Amino acid sequence: MSDTSPADLVTTTFEAQRDRLRAVAYRMLGSHADAEDVVQEAWLRLSRQDTAAIHNLAGWLTTVVGRISLDVLRSRQAHPEASYDDRLPEFVVTVDDGPAPEDDVALADTVGLALLVVLESLGPSERLAFVLHDLFAVSFDEIGQILGKSAAAAKMLASRARRKVQAAEHPTAAGREQREVIQAFLSAARRGDFEGLLRVLDPEVKLTADTPGGVVVVLGATEVAAGAQLRLRAGAAARGRAVLVNGLPGFVAWREDGTPLSVMAFTVADGRIAHIAVVADPARLAAMDLPDPE
Repeated sequence: MSDTSPADLVTTTFEAQRDRLRAVAYRMLGSHADAEDVVQEAWLRLSRQDTAAIHNLAGWLTTVVGRISLDVLRSRQAHPEASYDDRLPEFVVTVDDGPAPEDDVALADTVGLALLVVLESLGPSERLAFVLHDLFAVSFDEIGQILGKSAAAAKMLASRARRKVQAAEHPTAAGREQREVIQAFLSAARRGDFEGLLRVLDPEVKLTADTPGGVVVVLGATEVAAGAQLRLRAGAAARGRAVLVNGLPGFVAWREDGTPLSVMAFTVADGRIAHIAVVADPARLAAMDLPDPE
């Protein structure tokens, strides 16, 4: 006869699921600190439940973590001025020699690192549907319940997210178009062409900037365009060149004295920029292996 109490069994089961739940939350939120908070909140909610009525504890926990993560993402949209504890993934910068560097081993090795950057370009519902289904094999019925939508609607969200991810992870498939969009963005920013910026930015574009003070997020085409216009018109980015950043189309800018100013990675979807990831922290820039200015 076992001396293990029901409470002990629940604790043991939860601990066995902890790493998977943390992985789900991290891919949803891109922040280790936020992921830990979500998992802890899931444990607190579990402790208040009649666990005898939960027939599939692993599924229940996944659903709860998904819902909490969705709330966090929606809160970020409502409060874009918030900074996050986690910085962007490490940037690996390679020279962009053209639309099809098929023998570039460095590019092949870094494409996987782009996923977290790409996920930042997805809306909360898209991100949840894609992460839970494509990365963790959760059914669309369960995802629909979390979102308050039908399974068909959840499948559509995941499909839309998948197209964005695939387009961003394989920039060579539409390399020329992506480069033209990015060049149009940079040119419009330098000219102070606000309308030109809005034409190439997705209305829900997200900019994530790693600064010395932490990670700052800006949401929406109007806000992103205003910031880009002011930054580049100020003349700080005197020199720059196109690069690949973790396999994504990118751009490195230098000051007049030759010190790096910023590294940008762009996610282009459906002909518009959906996400811009920027490293502007001098310490991180100094640690990068950057190409020389052209």
